[in-house]
Amino acid sequence: MKHDLSIEFKYYLDHQDKLVEKYNNKFIVIKNQEVIGAFNSTTEAYEETRKEHELGTFLIQHCLPGKNSYQQTFHSRVVFQ
Repeated sequence: MKHDLSIEFKYYLDHQDKLVEKYNNKFIVIKNQEVIGAFNSTTEAYEETRKEHELGTFLIQHCLPGKNSYQQTFHSRVVFQ
């Protein structure tokens, strides 16, 4: 069964201020609209969480104030025509 991670992201957005108070600058793992872990890096969050939870069923989110925590720009040399 496919897990809709947009639900987890909406939970983050709806509770961002309170989450930042508790987990500022941590990489939090959200599953079923609940924080199930807080880590110092995305790698640590991924490695530890996948031990007990199926990939694709949880969201890893850098917990920071403002939109910068969830907006990223990726640069690529790929050109679309």
